[in-house]
Amino acid sequence: MADTGKPSPRTHVGAESQGRPTLSVRQAAFIGVGSMVGAGIFALLGAAGEVAGSAVWISFLLAGAVAALQGYSFAKLGARYPSAAGFLEYVIRGWGQGHFTGVIAWMLLAVNAIITAMVAVSFGSYASAAVADNADWVTAFALLVLLVMTGLNVMGSQAVAKAQTLVVVVVVGILTVFSIATLTNLDIDLLAFSGYPSFRDIVSSVALTFFAFLGFGVITFTAKDLGDPGRQLPRAVYLALGIATVVYVAVAIGVFGTLTVDEVVSSGGTALAVAAEPVLGAAGYWLMTVTALFATAGATNSGLYPAAGLGDEMAAVGQFPPMMGGRVGGRAPVGIVVTAVAAAVLALFFDLNAIASIGSAVALVVFTLVTFGHFRIRHETGAQAWLLIVADVTTVVVLVAFAATTLVEEPGTAIALVVILLLSVVLDLVWKGRRTSTPGTPRQQPA
Repeated sequence: MADTGKPSPRTHVGAESQGRPTLSVRQAAFIGVGSMVGAGIFALLGAAGEVAGSAVWISFLLAGAVAALQGYSFAKLGARYPSAAGFLEYVIRGWGQGHFTGVIAWMLLAVNAIITAMVAVSFGSYASAAVADNADWVTAFALLVLLVMTGLNVMGSQAVAKAQTLVVVVVVGILTVFSIATLTNLDIDLLAFSGYPSFRDIVSSVALTFFAFLGFGVITFTAKDLGDPGRQLPRAVYLALGIATVVYVAVAIGVFGTLTVDEVVSSGGTALAVAAEPVLGAAGYWLMTVTALFATAGATNSGLYPAAGLGDEMAAVGQFPPMMGGRVGGRAPVGIVVTAVAAAVLALFFDLNAIASIGSAVALVVFTLVTFGHFRIRHETGAQAWLLIVADVTTVVVLVAFAATTLVEEPGTAIALVVILLLSVVLDLVWKGRRTSTPGTPRQQPA
């Protein structure tokens, strides 16, 4: 049963009213942009080009529209229920306080560690290539960026926001230079509509390009640090999605208007660097390398940011053990420490390529469930029913396309999804079994 009764003690009233430093709309949006414009834009172009050809820019535009629909749902929920728990608060509001919410919370904690490890390893790859030109240094650089970004997150939201502002200014600035340089030297024939694949193929590629927008959910965790979250959170969500969409579309047009589809596909993660060379010379390669370093460092920073709020709030309502809301050394949130350690272990001992898209799969499921739950309580948020329906239908289409194109071809991803689901169920059952058997511990009724 949905929790639609009296106000929850979790609901946040604004950092300003609690006498803490606040984030601005721009800073909150930049945390989201830093999470979105990470490694995705560098790795996705080749994979998306295999499916959508030179129409990848349309694929990004469609993915941006799908993300904007979910953004509408999240913004309405965030304005009504601002919380440090981010969109997990929305799951609770729509679906209640039972095992369902607990399992989702554990899944998100696991996936957050996987994604953080992925972008940290990506940073390590670029850094080792630029500094040492030796793959043996990848892990060392990955652990270094995890350590530095963990330290920033322990210092607090202002440190995270300042770092993300620098990251976003550098990344968006360089990508703007790249876009202007390539757009002014386009080979229009390479973008001719006659060379586009079928619209069905373009829609199928949205399952790939939508992944580049998943980071906007991180913005919902900034509610605890906003002075007026009900007003500022929706603005931050829309601003972040707008910036990301413009950047993605401009970069895609620039790349596919400079290189043939075959050249983009064969270039893989260096497509931006290869496309920059004809117009910017050798400096273009280094510009893109610097962009990649800043982007992946920023994505690591943003990936760790939600962990503190997730651990604190889920522990406060009994979904996580109390220790998850504690502090190591009286300062470092356990949620951040657990996420950073898990990411470091993954970076050290596992090949993340086989399960790289698992984070996207779980995020798609959670986004869909959040908006389904939102539909149940839409009278409290003032959201338009038809927009929520359209948001979920489009996300389900993307999820089905993902299952058809990725899960079928990458059984490792499907196996990882099942393992994470089972582990989350076990953790939830074990913890809640111990909680209900402990005297004086309140028992949460399952939804």
